[in-house]
Amino acid sequence: MPDPCALVVFGVTGDLAKKKLIPAVYDLGNRGLLPPGFVLLGFARRDWGDGDFEQLARKAAEQHARTEFREDVWRRLADSIKFLPGSFDDDNAFDELDRTLVELEASHGIAGNVAFYLSIPPAAFPVVLKQLARTGMADGSERSGWRRVVVEKPFGHDLDSSVELNRLVDSVFTSHDVFRIDHYLGKETVQNLLALRFANTLFEPVWNSHYVDSVQITMAEDVGIEGRAGFYDSAGAARDVLQNHLLQLLALTAMEEPVAFDAEALRTEKHKVLGAISLPADLELSTVRGQYEQGWLAGERVKGYLDEEGVPPGSTTETYAAVRLGVETRRWAGVPFYLRTGKRLPRRVTEIAVIFKRAPHLPFAKTDTVELGNNQLVVRVQPDEGVTMRFGSKAPGSAMEIREVSMDFLYGSAFTESSPEAYERLLLDVLLGDKTLFPDHEEVEASWQVIDPLEEFWQGRIPQRYRAGEWGPRAAEDMLARDGRTWRRP
Repeated sequence: MPDPCALVVFGVTGDLAKKKLIPAVYDLGNRGLLPPGFVLLGFARRDWGDGDFEQLARKAAEQHARTEFREDVWRRLADSIKFLPGSFDDDNAFDELDRTLVELEASHGIAGNVAFYLSIPPAAFPVVLKQLARTGMADGSERSGWRRVVVEKPFGHDLDSSVELNRLVDSVFTSHDVFRIDHYLGKETVQNLLALRFANTLFEPVWNSHYVDSVQITMAEDVGIEGRAGFYDSAGAARDVLQNHLLQLLALTAMEEPVAFDAEALRTEKHKVLGAISLPADLELSTVRGQYEQGWLAGERVKGYLDEEGVPPGSTTETYAAVRLGVETRRWAGVPFYLRTGKRLPRRVTEIAVIFKRAPHLPFAKTDTVELGNNQLVVRVQPDEGVTMRFGSKAPGSAMEIREVSMDFLYGSAFTESSPEAYERLLLDVLLGDKTLFPDHEEVEASWQVIDPLEEFWQGRIPQRYRAGEWGPRAAEDMLARDGRTWRRP
């Protein structure tokens, strides 16, 4: 159970707050994981009072909460929902926020503990952080409790801006009070990857270059940019997904066993992996960037990226990115890691596929093994969370015919308790002060050192086209074909 505290959400009227943060707060309350002295305080540029914000929060919880909406739970939460109007450059509004937090110590018993959630565009980070520094609200040493800040991605748009942002955040808050949130690390199946590897003796002996042929990490989305043209066109698929989500999944897949399951030990091993990543010598042949055109998806005609509202004419921003990386460690030297992400692909799926080498000798005729591929272990992050193993088995009959079969583990059927949403888990960790699932600034900067050369190489190049509903540009298939491999079809 966290200490009594307040959660201050800047930008509380945005989609992230309405669809993820407020429902996560409700789910925590419904599970009895919020302290009796808890306040959700929204801050945004709206002429609202507490009642208006309560209605917005109730609607968000009813529509998007994971757990069943219960009136008695909501009544308890509603008494602790507050709202303050103001703009980020308004000194008076932040002075009022400071006074309100002091008052809440007496009225709601928050004991001076406050977590500030920056659910705002990255361009607004500096002004909000400077306001928190000016008022002294960020300084836990001068107050009666702890002060923490949650920073949403993207953490800058390149290495230089990331270093500058980290310098600014660390000048306002102490390093152990900064929580850089990557919601993928809060997903149960991502954490299960660590359990799969290090709680079992079955997998770790073959988790290396002696047995693994390649690793494919995919994050596919069937949606377009969903009205986020302003952000997405300035970021693109590589900055939006490769730099954070997929490189974090790579680090967890390739890391050595930590000495303990805590923040410091996990970060130490992830640092080693991120620092050992190598880019291919020929970026022309080993990277692909694409942009979707109009096409058919799920039986519906969808528009192309350049036709989306708010996208500048002739934009060269990529909506698909694929790259082959290496990890130069004794365990992984020579094993290619293929990463890909894209929008308007055939289906929504995120998975890590560990593809094993073929057996060195098969005592069967070639005609017996026509339908046998490489053994695979696939961790499905979303949807249908679970693990699949693909291997060869004899087909029924008098002939010795080997076919590929699957063995599935599904979270939904194996456990009676449903998995918490990623933000639900991560918000609780923020309130508890547990940084195990949060990347630090060194991880962020190491990731930019991988992505910056790609962005520099792609600068000014026209992305290759692919129709909505396809698995990306043809060049992505060719990239693996040159290596004698094919993309796995989820």
